[in-house]
Amino acid sequence: MPELNRPDLDQFKNNPKIPVVAVLCNLRSLQNVGSIFRSADAFALRELVLCGFTGHPPHRDIHKSALGAEKAVSWRGWEHPEEALIHLRSEGYTLVAVEQAEPSVSLTEWVWDGHQPLAFVFGNEVDGVDSELLALCDWALEIPQWGSKHSLNVSVCAGILFWEAARRAMG
Repeated sequence: MPELNRPDLDQFKNNPKIPVVAVLCNLRSLQNVGSIFRSADAFALRELVLCGFTGHPPHRDIHKSALGAEKAVSWRGWEHPEEALIHLRSEGYTLVAVEQAEPSVSLTEWVWDGHQPLAFVFGNEVDGVDSELLALCDWALEIPQWGSKHSLNVSVCAGILFWEAARRAMG
């Protein structure tokens, strides 16, 4: 629908991106990966880093939920998540585990100027961010919750954090 004024694929790839990458470590669900691609597109993330056994494009199950965003969002694959985090740190990223950890910063108390490059590190849907990866991160960020469950689906969590980061970076 042209009236929505959305950029085409080439325009989007050349548009400015927020200084945030998302590191997906050992995600088992290809639908979650596709959904995260779609949110990364919506909020103009710089890139996705797909690690371990996380699936990567091209794959029809990723495409089912990404709806083409997997062609718009830059991504890199790494066999070993630890190496990916070390490399991102060398590129100037602050490594932020998205995890309920001690200690962690609540999203309601998070301070970020929208300019410092961040790498949000997401873990496996069941086991979360592996302890070895958590130790490599600079700090942990969590989304406060008040329900009977104590976690969100990884793709829902990613969407919330991408929106908040984009709001701060573009605001």
